[in-house]
Amino acid sequence: MVIAADIGNSNIVIGCFQGEEIRFVERICTKHTATALEYAMSLKTVLELYGLSPAEISGAIVSSVVPAVTLTFKEAIRKITGQEALVVGPGLKTGLSILIDNPAQLGSDLVVDAVAGIAEYPVPQIIIDMGTATTISVIDQNRCYLGGMILPGVGVALDSLTGRTSQLPKIGLEPPKKLVGSNTVDCMKSGILYGTAAMLDGLIARINDDRGCTHTVIATGGLAPTVVPLCQQHIIADDALLLKGLRIIYRKNAC
Repeated sequence: MVIAADIGNSNIVIGCFQGEEIRFVERICTKHTATALEYAMSLKTVLELYGLSPAEISGAIVSSVVPAVTLTFKEAIRKITGQEALVVGPGLKTGLSILIDNPAQLGSDLVVDAVAGIAEYPVPQIIIDMGTATTISVIDQNRCYLGGMILPGVGVALDSLTGRTSQLPKIGLEPPKKLVGSNTVDCMKSGILYGTAAMLDGLIARINDDRGCTHTVIATGGLAPTVVPLCQQHIIADDALLLKGLRIIYRKNAC
C-alpha cells in the first residue's frame, strides 16, 4: 500500500491506495509550527482508524503548496513507515504537457489534478479545485495544460466579509434552506454559496465560449460537495481526484 498526501494551505489530504483501490481519504489541519513527531502521530492515528499498520506501507508520495511543511511531513512519513516519500516537483515524471508561460510556476496540486483528470475523464476539461483558493485549470483536446484562473476560496471570502463588518456573525457553510434568505445567517449562506455557484457557472460558460467547445467539468476540494449541487452547469464532483493523480505519478516514478 502507498500513502499519498497533498499539503494545502488549510488542510493536508491524506489517502492510501492499494492497486486501483483507494482505501481512505481524510483531512487534517495544516500547521506551520507542527513538528515531524506531531504529524507522525496524526498519520499513525489515521492509519489505525482504518485498521492499517505502518508496516503495510510500501511507499509514499507527497504534493505540497506549503514549502515550510513539506520536509516536516516527509520526515513524519519516514518516522512512521520507514519509507522515503517522493515529492511532486522538478525531476519527477508526470507526463503532463504544460503550455503556460513558465511551467515551473504551476503548483504541484494543479499538476496532479490535471494528470488525474486526463486519465479519468474526456478532454477538453475544466478542473475546479476548491481549497483556500479556488483554482480553475483548462485542459485542451490534445491533453495539454493551457492555463487557468485563481480566485479567493469560499472560506477566504467569508472570513473577509465577517472580518470587515461589525454586525455580521461567523457562520457555518451548510446550504441555506432557500435561495432568498429571510434572516442574516441564511442571507450570508445564500450569498456565499449560491454566489460561488453562480460564479462558477458563469466562468464555465465563458471558457466554453472562449474556446469554442464544451468542456468536461470536474470539481474537487473540501467545499466541492457543498457548492457543486447548487450549480446549474453539469459538474462532476470527485473528492479523490488529487489522490488518483498522485497514484498515477507514483507509478511513473517508483523504482
